[in-house]
Amino acid sequence: MLSRNPPISIQGPVGKLEILYLPAQGEERGVAVINHPNPTQGGTFTNKVIQTAAKALTLMGYHCYLPNLRGTGNSEGIFDHGIGETEDCISVIDFARTQHPNAAQLILAGFSFGGYVATFAALQREPDLLLLIGAALNHYPKPTPHAPNPNKTLIIHGALDEVVALDKPLQWAAEQGLAVITIPNSTHFFHGKLIELRNAINRYVPPVLGITSY
Repeated sequence: MLSRNPPISIQGPVGKLEILYLPAQGEERGVAVINHPNPTQGGTFTNKVIQTAAKALTLMGYHCYLPNLRGTGNSEGIFDHGIGETEDCISVIDFARTQHPNAAQLILAGFSFGGYVATFAALQREPDLLLLIGAALNHYPKPTPHAPNPNKTLIIHGALDEVVALDKPLQWAAEQGLAVITIPNSTHFFHGKLIELRNAINRYVPPVLGITSY
């Protein structure tokens, strides 16, 4: 589900950042910035998992911005193990919010490495929802920070994740009294389970954001 519009670009901390923009459908509610998986393993803004999340969120009224973080696609810079990528994410958040001043809410999301980046960005731009999908929590040498607001945090993980074992998000969540939504028989990339992922987003995201209809 790629946008029919060509990618846009903005000036990031170390150069141009390429971004896929998907406009909100119906009543606009906010903006969502959704980060891709590890680019050293092929992750870009075309990833099907973040595309699935974006499609669900646009239908709820969120303008979705899917950046290629530094060194990915046509974005400038080099891979920085999540540190510089957090700075990129902050730049995209600030840009997106200026583009939609009447869309008040902020969703910060990411898949795998992108979820790891989102946890750091959330400390600087606290979102109305931190949505972590197959997130690489407790997976990298630099410890994953706790969510700024556990009540506004959702974790969705594949029960059979072979890249980020389920015990890692479970440990991270237990430290904060969080639940983890698991997709049965799903591996890391949600192969054959994208519909279930979409359904989980549709079911669990609206209550956190106070959406009663969309």
